[in-house]
Amino acid sequence: MSLWEYANPKRFMQVSRRVLPVAVGLAVVGLLVGLIWGFFFTPDDFRQGSTVKIIFLHVPTAMMAINAWVMMLVASLIWLIRRHHVSALAAKAAAPVGLTFTVIALVTGALWGQPMWGTWWAWDPRLTAFLILALFYLGYIALWQAVDDPDTAADLTAVLCMVGSVFALLSRYAVKFWNQGLHQDSTILKVGETDPIDVAYYVPLVVSIVGFVLLFVALVLIRTRTEIRARRLSALLARERLA
Repeated sequence: MSLWEYANPKRFMQVSRRVLPVAVGLAVVGLLVGLIWGFFFTPDDFRQGSTVKIIFLHVPTAMMAINAWVMMLVASLIWLIRRHHVSALAAKAAAPVGLTFTVIALVTGALWGQPMWGTWWAWDPRLTAFLILALFYLGYIALWQAVDDPDTAADLTAVLCMVGSVFALLSRYAVKFWNQGLHQDSTILKVGETDPIDVAYYVPLVVSIVGFVLLFVALVLIRTRTEIRARRLSALLARERLA
């Protein structure tokens, strides 16, 4: 069975109809377990107090904001190379979800940063790249709305997505590029190493991340299915006008 078989709209609708309930159910379980465990059943940090618990919302949404753009990039490249409409519609569907995650990450980051850094905002390399990424999300969504022809809109937004990927990359690796930033490097993968994240926070954080990943999958599937239906409806209306 070829992977490209799922690029067929009919096949995609059939498979996604079966996958969607599972994704939604697992997302709900993951989010409830991860967030309730993290916010109510983990100890306060000896330095940051209860403020540290923002990590269970901030880190997963920040990760998904970047990974959503990566998913859009891959889908856009598939559109440019293979001209599969499902991939273009999936990229379009993912943008509002990614933007929502980006806004949540910026807000929770400000709430976390104020008591820790003494300021709501700083022109930290990662923060700046993340803010620019949010603007690219807005521009991507606006460009889809501004262009009437869907294929032309898919082409233009694919190019914009490739340009914006620079800032998605910087958002992820700015700490490695600029050591003077306020953000520390990722500690999620450093269990057992020097200065890792404590296991008391690590396990519920991983559960929260899995929950947000599944939430993203579920929302993108829902929105992609809606985009496919809207495209079919537009095609039917166009045929009726020509008849």
